[in-house]
Amino acid sequence: MKPTETLAHATTPDGARLTLHRHDGAYMIRLDGVELMSTRRVHSEQQLAVLACASLGATAGATVLVGGLGFGFTVRAALALLAPDARVVVAELLREVVEWNLNPDWPLAADALADSRVSIVRDDVANVLRASPDTFDAILLDVDNGAESFTTKGNRTLYGHRGIRLAVSALRAGGVLAYWSVDAEPAFVKSLQAAGLVVAVHRVRSHATSGGFNAVLLASVRQH
Repeated sequence: MKPTETLAHATTPDGARLTLHRHDGAYMIRLDGVELMSTRRVHSEQQLAVLACASLGATAGATVLVGGLGFGFTVRAALALLAPDARVVVAELLREVVEWNLNPDWPLAADALADSRVSIVRDDVANVLRASPDTFDAILLDVDNGAESFTTKGNRTLYGHRGIRLAVSALRAGGVLAYWSVDAEPAFVKSLQAAGLVVAVHRVRSHATSGGFNAVLLASVRQH
C-alpha cells in the first residue's frame, strides 16, 4: 500500500488545521483530519462552472467571481467556456491554499491561475461581494460544504438572508448565482426563493462516472 504524504499545513481563522496530502498521485485537503476535497473527485466542481457559465461564452467582457479556490477545477472549467476578454476573479481567504496551487512541485492550478483573465483576491468572499456592486455576470460560490455544513464559522454569513442580498447586489442585470453543496439543501433553496430568486437544483456526481452525488444550485433574479 502506498503511503499518504503530508505536504503542507495551514491554520484557518477558526484555529482548525488544514493539511495538504498526496496519495498514489492524487492530492487532497483535509480539515482536522476530515477530507474536504480531492483531485480524484472533481466533476461536481467543474459542473459548478459549466452550469453557471453556459450562457456566457459569447458574452464580451463577461466578469465571473469564483469564491473558494480549492484545487482550481472550477476556475479551469470557467476559463474553458469564457471568451478571451473575460475576467475571472478568484477570492480565496487562505494564503496557503493559493501558495499550494502555485507551487511548481505540485501539478495543481498554477496553469489556470497564470491565465491572463484571472486575478486572485486574497480575502473573504463576502468582502469582495461588498466591494463589487453590479459587477459580476456569474458568482460561483464553493467556500464550504453547503448552507448547513460549515467548516469555517465565518462562512455562515454567506448563506443567510444578508449574504444572499449581498451576492445579489454584486450581480449585473441578468446575472446568476451558483452554489456548490454536498446536498440539495431544501431550507437554503427556500431562503433563496424568499429573496425573490428563481432556483434550479442540479444533482451532479462528484466523480464523472461513479460515486455519490452533490448539488449545484443556480439562482437568478425573478424577471417581472
